[in-house]
Amino acid sequence: MERAIFLDRDGTIIEEVGYLRRADQLRLLPGAAEAIRRLRSAGLKIIMATNQSAIGRGLLSEAEFLRIQEILQGQLEARGAGIDALYYCPHHPEAELATYRRTCECRKPAPGMLLRAARDYGLDLSGSVMVGDKYIDIETGLNASAAAVLVRTGYGADESARRDLWPRPPHHVAGNLEEAADWILMRMAQTPAEGRNPSGTPADPPRETRHA
Repeated sequence: MERAIFLDRDGTIIEEVGYLRRADQLRLLPGAAEAIRRLRSAGLKIIMATNQSAIGRGLLSEAEFLRIQEILQGQLEARGAGIDALYYCPHHPEAELATYRRTCECRKPAPGMLLRAARDYGLDLSGSVMVGDKYIDIETGLNASAAAVLVRTGYGADESARRDLWPRPPHHVAGNLEEAADWILMRMAQTPAEGRNPSGTPADPPRETRHA
């Protein structure tokens, strides 16, 4: 079974700007593309799992969100990186738009996006890792029986300062995605997966998936 690295978007791969609504707000964090390139080269599937309540709040449409994602994917691919799959949750219990107003199984910290990806791609979640800048990302990984890494970019520095309040700690705290990749690659080298693609090239093309 394949193993995946699940990545939050805002504050982990790109700069945190609140509710990102326009492509000109996109700013890759230093070293993020290189980290993704290294992880993909190691044969790991890279999957973005992101809450996007801005859609439910009516701040941008799904089409606008996906257009921004296409631009981000292009920026990553230009640096030899890229995302293999995208899962996003547009829901919120108090969403302005009734279509998205619900308590769902895909909004982090619920593990729905990771569980769906595991079904879609035949992933070994116990050998996979969730990386993000908020404690809800850590909870999501742990709720899916994956390892969890907090990065101190985005909201991560403030989150890390409150670590004594966390009911369950992450497996690792890293300064940024580059440092997280170092830890992940060391961990993966110690526990090689069966059936790993020896070429290190993802078997499936990038695709986008939405949870309803």
